[in-house]
Amino acid sequence: MSISSTGASERPGLSAFFHMGLFWFLIATLGALIFFRAGIEELLIAWQLPEYSHGPLIPVLSLLLFLRQLKEHPVTPGVKTDRWPGVALVVVSLLLGALGTFSRIHDIVAYALILWVGGILLISFGWRTGRHFWPPVLHLVYMLPLPGTIYYKVSTSLQFLSSELGVWFLQLAHVPVFLDGNIIDLGVLKMHVAEACSGLRYMFPILSFSYIFAVLYRGPTWHKAVLLVSAVPIAIFMNSVRIAVAGIIVQYYGVEWLEGFTHFFEGWVIFLCCIVILFGLARLMLFLHPDRLSLATALDLDTSGLGTQAARIQHVQPSAALMVTAVLMLGSAAAISALPEPGGHAPARESFLTFPRKLGDWQQAGPREILDARVAKVLGADDYLSIQLVKPGAGDPVNLFMAWYDDQSDGGVHSPEVCLPGAGWEIAWLERTDITAEMGADKPFEINRAIIQKGETRMMVYYWFQQRDRRLAWDFAAKFWLMVDGLTQGRTDGAIVRLTTPIDRQETDDHAEARLKDMLRVLQDPLPRFVPNE
Repeated sequence: MSISSTGASERPGLSAFFHMGLFWFLIATLGALIFFRAGIEELLIAWQLPEYSHGPLIPVLSLLLFLRQLKEHPVTPGVKTDRWPGVALVVVSLLLGALGTFSRIHDIVAYALILWVGGILLISFGWRTGRHFWPPVLHLVYMLPLPGTIYYKVSTSLQFLSSELGVWFLQLAHVPVFLDGNIIDLGVLKMHVAEACSGLRYMFPILSFSYIFAVLYRGPTWHKAVLLVSAVPIAIFMNSVRIAVAGIIVQYYGVEWLEGFTHFFEGWVIFLCCIVILFGLARLMLFLHPDRLSLATALDLDTSGLGTQAARIQHVQPSAALMVTAVLMLGSAAAISALPEPGGHAPARESFLTFPRKLGDWQQAGPREILDARVAKVLGADDYLSIQLVKPGAGDPVNLFMAWYDDQSDGGVHSPEVCLPGAGWEIAWLERTDITAEMGADKPFEINRAIIQKGETRMMVYYWFQQRDRRLAWDFAAKFWLMVDGLTQGRTDGAIVRLTTPIDRQETDDHAEARLKDMLRVLQDPLPRFVPNE
């Protein structure tokens, strides 16, 4: 928003109406709100979750950070010829937003919105000035929800760390405790360290705060880096302390005290404790620094003049780049609104309720397994099957698990790499392998082969992700093809197929794998009826 002292335009030959820079700026903003509405709606939904409840504060904090930086760049009259890089960035944001809209992965639309903000700042100020405002634009990243696959991997890792540290603290306090996966066994109570206990609800806000803290901090650069990276271990530490204190309360005061403690220590209390530790770390580094700066001196907390800076928007100058952007945004918004809703239709398939009880020589043993309500909710599948199959002379049974999703754009398949460790299983060995030739398949057939163990129990696992006619071993590849199919076919359906068998002490790994291969072969014939491959 470079402005002149008189508010004069850069193109005096145009009519006064088209010299209204603020008019074109508002038109571009209105077009963006319409074009990126799917991403904005996705943000509003995500912000209702505990992990992202801090989201609405992020744009406000970014705006305040921007106004503070704006004080360092006074009015610069005159024509600016370096606005077009901003237009290029806006075009990139439109392409990315269109990709997210038509693939029905609305998180991508939200990411594109941040690029648009960066682009409009470059257009308003020009490249030489606008490029200095990257800190408030980058800070907007903290309002975004993590992609589902990354979220579950991060959450699971944090659950493990929090569980192990929490148990370590309990052992230091001489509290009898046993850890099984994410389950902390206190004897009188088993505490499950679920997603809600992973610490993400504290980590996201503290990451945002540490970012702002580092930007405002006027100490050495390496201090800024330490403050940035310290947010993660601080959040993990405080979450582990919370788990340990909960265990101590159960041990010495009883289970009935736990609920009140949990409500008190969740949310802002833990967040404030993290903030105190962050300030303490900054104070310690300053104390050890040769200049011995005070924390008040090192933090630039001057908030005067922000209103004056905000008022500069009324003097925004028109420019060819701004006008082109306004027309482009308005046209894109009109086009995205006029186009029919993207596809997303799931193919016709048979329910797993009709899955045959016999596959070749393999016979279903016992009734179908019903998942625990909590597990089923996390799984989020539209249809699933879990059965045990046995074959005369084959030894141990094979468990067949399949989960089908009509629409994976909101979450979707959870990788066993995440789910199995959460149930206490350790992945002792895992490899991705192509069995196309071995299965005589006409399309690439990739699977994950794993050995998992819990105590002295060992099991072998085969699993893969099914995206139409693609059988994929890598969950990120499955997400990529989900985006491609959503964009080109209007299809966001998919499934996961998993085979598991025990490895008996009296047999080799090859014997267990032979059972899985045999089951895999006889499964291929009926599978397309339940997991369409077209």
